[in-house]
Amino acid sequence: MAGPDLRQGAPDGKAATEGGPQPGKASSHKCKAKKGKSRPRDKKQRPAHSVRLNEDELAIIQAGADHVGMSVAGFLAYSALAAARDQARTAAAIATERDVLTALFGVRRQLGWAGSNVNQIAKALNSGADAPHFAAALDDLQRAAQAAQRAADRITNRQEEEAA
Repeated sequence: MAGPDLRQGAPDGKAATEGGPQPGKASSHKCKAKKGKSRPRDKKQRPAHSVRLNEDELAIIQAGADHVGMSVAGFLAYSALAAARDQARTAAAIATERDVLTALFGVRRQLGWAGSNVNQIAKALNSGADAPHFAAALDDLQRAAQAAQRAADRITNRQEEEAA
């Protein structure tokens, strides 16, 4: 027996009036605009890695990524792969940083010794004693100051080379 269709909604495939999905029409969704260039990727799922950056580091990386039109994640991946592929250059950059750090630790040690000597000289002079090693202590202090200046110059020159 053919009677009226008692279903709610759109009988016989006609347009629904209740705000539901429209039959025959694909649901429209907004597509996000991609930022920058994408790099070629494998189709299979890859493990994710996270990186912690301070605000200054993130700003530098973000500026670099923006400059070449890449996302931060893509820029980090591309840069890390480039560094891993050119290990001689990467090793040289790391070695330079280690050399500078070694020099700075040496300067810190020298400044500690020189400061201790100056304190001993000041104590001796304040108590009325003679300070025969005063000139040697000042020479040590001068050498430590020069070493600190050389280390600072190396850092400054490295930063200028990176900026160029």
